[in-house]
Amino acid sequence: MLLYPAAFAVVLVIAPTFILPVTAAFSKRGLVFTPNETTRADDNIWPKKPTTLTWYYNYGPKPASVFQDVPHSDFQFVPMMWGAPDNLDDTAFFSTVKSLIKDQGINITEVLSFNEPDGSFEDGGSDIEPSVAARVWINNMIPLQEMGVRVGLPACTGGSAGLPWLQSFLIECSRLISSESEKRNCTYDFVTIHWYGNFEGLASHMGEYSAAFPNKTMWITEYNLNDKDLEATQSFFNMSAEYFDRLDFVERYSYFGAFRSDVSNIGPNGAMLSANGSLTDIGAWYLGREPTGILPTTSFGLRLSIPSRTVAVLTAFVVAAASL
Repeated sequence: MLLYPAAFAVVLVIAPTFILPVTAAFSKRGLVFTPNETTRADDNIWPKKPTTLTWYYNYGPKPASVFQDVPHSDFQFVPMMWGAPDNLDDTAFFSTVKSLIKDQGINITEVLSFNEPDGSFEDGGSDIEPSVAARVWINNMIPLQEMGVRVGLPACTGGSAGLPWLQSFLIECSRLISSESEKRNCTYDFVTIHWYGNFEGLASHMGEYSAAFPNKTMWITEYNLNDKDLEATQSFFNMSAEYFDRLDFVERYSYFGAFRSDVSNIGPNGAMLSANGSLTDIGAWYLGREPTGILPTTSFGLRLSIPSRTVAVLTAFVVAAASL
């Protein structure tokens, strides 16, 4: 069982190395691709070198056409089955991924399953009953596993309903594939989580999932500190990225912020692009580049008068002092 006490989080805030971007030989970092039809030129920013990004997903089963000229080995696509089809016996997701592998020669090695099935449509969730999700999983995910594709557990919200939903889902899935003479369990290859909130809450949430699903690697496929000031948001980004990079059980992660600040639904400071489409400090850090000093709300290329790393360092010490 993994524990993440608040005191440990305070130590993370104080450590100055957490302010610097981490560049590793193999990056865990990926892209939550959320294109805006009015700013499609922004799409080319993410795979352009230098970048730490090695994979992406787009909430769908097919790769984005804008990345078709980028080698899959450099920027791996991970299909997702976002929700449940109207016909629960539909195997379109399985057929699509199988075709990508067999017909198009794309090396699909992992897939993501349902997106926030415990959440409502109004809040961006897929709103699926566990019994329904289990039936769809059996028809689409198990055949992919039989092909050698690794499958992630559904990505629930960070709310209190997430773990109970997953437990009910696994019970229902087991019931459907078991018989009177043989009890079977639906298997999964990694755990997928979402989180919006402070770093202490994120660490605690990860600890709960590690305890509930021991000996499984983890993908954090959406995370951010939403609707907070710039200093707090930058501090959260640096602490969480360093944390993920050094934990062996964190296999991959993807920061939710690949859009401009003026269309951000998590507040402008969490976005990786300014209002004019320039990389913010967080955007540059996430790609493994030097900070830009560009404010998220910048429309005409204005820069911070104080170096952003200095701001981040000062913020870290202020947060640490307030926590003592």
